[in-house]
Amino acid sequence: MPPVIDPGFDPGFPKTHTFTFGSYNNLVLHEVPLGAPKPNEVLVKTHAVSLQFRDLMIANQTYPFGATWNLVPCSDMAGEIISVGADVTQWKVGDRVSASFMLDKLHDEQTPEIINSALGGASQGVLTEYRTFPAHSLVAFPAHFTYEEASTLPVAALTAYNAFVGGFSPVKAGDTILVLGTGGVSMFALQFAVTSGAICIVLSSSDEKLKVAMKLGAKHAINYKTTPTWDEEVLKLTKGVGVDRVIEVAGNATLARSIASVKINGSIDIIGAVGGGSDSPIDIVLPSITKGFYLRGIYVGSLVQFKTMNKLIEANPETTHPVIDKVFDFTEAKAAFKYFETQAHVGKVVIKF
Repeated sequence: MPPVIDPGFDPGFPKTHTFTFGSYNNLVLHEVPLGAPKPNEVLVKTHAVSLQFRDLMIANQTYPFGATWNLVPCSDMAGEIISVGADVTQWKVGDRVSASFMLDKLHDEQTPEIINSALGGASQGVLTEYRTFPAHSLVAFPAHFTYEEASTLPVAALTAYNAFVGGFSPVKAGDTILVLGTGGVSMFALQFAVTSGAICIVLSSSDEKLKVAMKLGAKHAINYKTTPTWDEEVLKLTKGVGVDRVIEVAGNATLARSIASVKINGSIDIIGAVGGGSDSPIDIVLPSITKGFYLRGIYVGSLVQFKTMNKLIEANPETTHPVIDKVFDFTEAKAAFKYFETQAHVGKVVIKF
C-alpha cells in the first residue's frame, strides 16, 4: 500500500527555519524539498509552535545536552496529518496532533537514546511548515483546542502535569503549592493545582502578572521584588508549616528559598533554570536531612502521561485553558524569540503558521 496523500495536497518547496548557534538572530528562513513519509511515519503540516526557555539556551549554547548543527529549532507543535506511511494504522489524514517532546519516550523509562530523540536539540525541531514524525510519537490533542492552544501542551503543560502526578505522591485537594513565576509551566501548574483542589501561592516580580494569576485561581500572590525574603512570607501564609510542594523553575537563583519554603516531608520539583546561577553556595544536605524533603528533577514527561493529561484537560475545560500571551507569524520568528527573551510574557508565546 503506498503512502496516503491528500489529493489536494501540493506543498511545493515548504519553508523552514534553521539557525547556527550563538544567537536566535542567526535564524534563516529557506525552502527545502519534501519527501513522502516512510512506512512507519506520518507527514504533518505544522499550524502552530510555542517557545520554551530551552530554545533560547540552545541558541545561546548554554544547554547542557547536545544539539544538531544547522538546527531546525523548537520542540512544541500542533498540526494536521496530511499523509500516512504504508504501515501506519492508528492515524489518518486530517487528524489533529501534537508530537511528544522526546519522540521515543513512551513510558517513564529515560535512557540516553530516548533523551537524544528530543525535538529541537539532538533531533531536528518543528519550526518548519511540514515535518515527518514516527507514528508512535504523536498524540491527539483536546478537540476544543485551537492549534495555537494545543502547541502549548507538549512541554509546558506536560511538565507541570508530571510534577503533579508523578514522583512520590500526587497532589491532592487541600495541599499547598508554591509556583515560581508566571511562564508557561507555571501557569499550567497553577491551573492543575486549582483543578486538583490545591491551594496555590504564586511568585512573580510583576503585580500585573500576579493579577492574572489571581484571576486564574491563585489563593496568594507574592511580588519577590517588593518582598525579597519571600520564603518568610510563604511561611507566614502557611502558619509556619511550609508548602507541600514547590514548582521550582528558576533553579539555583531561588533554590535556597524554595528549600526554606517547603514543609517537612514536602517536595521540590526542579523544572528549569530561568533565573540563572547563584553567587551563594546552596546548602542542600543539612536541610534535606532535617526536613526530609524530596528533590525531584523533571524532564518533561511521557507519551502515556500526555494522553492522560489530555483527558484531565477535556474533563475540566474551564480551569485548564492555556494562557497565551502573544502570537507571532511564522515569518516573525526572530521577533517572537526577542519578545520571549524579555520574559515580559504571562503563559506562552506562540508562532502561528
